[in-house]
Amino acid sequence: MRIVVIGAGGIGGFIAAALARSGAEVAVMARGAHADAIVRTGLQVRGDLGTYTVPLRVVSKLEELDAFHCALLCVKAHQLHSLDEPLQRLSRAGACVVTLQNGVPFWFERKPPLASVDRGGALGALFDDRRTIGGVVHVSGHIEAPGSVVQSGGTRYVLAPIAEGGSAEDACDRLIALMERAGLAPERSADLRGILWAKLANNVGLNAVSALTRLSIAPMLAFAPSRELVARLIGETLAVGRALGVVGAIDIEQRMEYAARLSDVRTSMLQDVFAERTMEIDPILGATAELGERVSVPTPTVTTMLGLLRALQASFAR
Repeated sequence: MRIVVIGAGGIGGFIAAALARSGAEVAVMARGAHADAIVRTGLQVRGDLGTYTVPLRVVSKLEELDAFHCALLCVKAHQLHSLDEPLQRLSRAGACVVTLQNGVPFWFERKPPLASVDRGGALGALFDDRRTIGGVVHVSGHIEAPGSVVQSGGTRYVLAPIAEGGSAEDACDRLIALMERAGLAPERSADLRGILWAKLANNVGLNAVSALTRLSIAPMLAFAPSRELVARLIGETLAVGRALGVVGAIDIEQRMEYAARLSDVRTSMLQDVFAERTMEIDPILGATAELGERVSVPTPTVTTMLGLLRALQASFAR
C-alpha cells in the first residue's frame, strides 16, 4: 500500500519517518524550508523510537498524488480547506483518507455538515464514509527546525473505518499492520467516537485555557481558578457527548490529574499563540458549541471561551 502523509510536522513527520524506516512505501506533502530540508538531507526524528534520520520522498506535483492508495491527513483541521486541489486529486484517484486532527472531524456529523468544520460539506463530498478512516492521536510533537521533528508521549494511535464494507476497511487493517511493523502502537477500536470525544473534552479545556493564560499544563492545573475553568469546559463538552450518545460517565478530576503529570507540556493552541499562528478554535470549541445547540445542551462557558479565543486570534493580525 502506497501512503502519502499530508503534513510532515510533529505528528505526520514522525509517522512518515517511522514507516519509511521500516520499508513502507511512503511520501510526504510538505512545504517551505521544512520540505527543502527533507529533500536535501532527509527527515531527522528525535522521540520515543530513538534519534535517526531517514530519506523521505516529498511530493511536489499534484499529478504524483494519483499513485497513492491512502492519505494520512496530518495538518490541522482548519488547514484542510486550503488543500482543496490535492484532496480533489486524491478523491478522483480513489484514495482513502485517515483523519488525524484534534477536534471534531468532517465525518462526525454529515447531515447537515458542521459549519464550524466543513461549511457547505465540501470535504464530506470528496470522501464518503466508505473511504474514510477516523483516527485519534495520543502523541505529541513539533517541528524543531527545518528537516527536524521532536515527538513524545508514546506511540498510540486509535483507528477505525467509519463504515463497514468499503475500501477503508481493508486499508485500515493494512495501515495498522504497517504501523505495527514500524514500531508504532496502532489499535483498531469499535468505540472510535467515544475515544475521540473524550480527547476532545480535554482539548476544549486544556487548549482553550492554556491559550488565554499562556500557561503550560502543570502550572495551569495547579492554579485553582484556571483548574476550575478547565473543569467547567470539560464538563460542558462531556454533557454534549452524553446527549449525542458517544460517551458515558467520565471522572473529570481523574482526567485532570492525569493531565497534570505532563509537567511543562505546552498545548497545541499555546504553541500557536506564542508563534502567533492560526489556532484550532472552530474544530475544537466551535464544533462543540454547534453540536450542543443541535442536541439542546447549553455550553455557556465553551461559547464564552470561543469568543475570547477568536478575539485573541484577531489580535495576531494587528
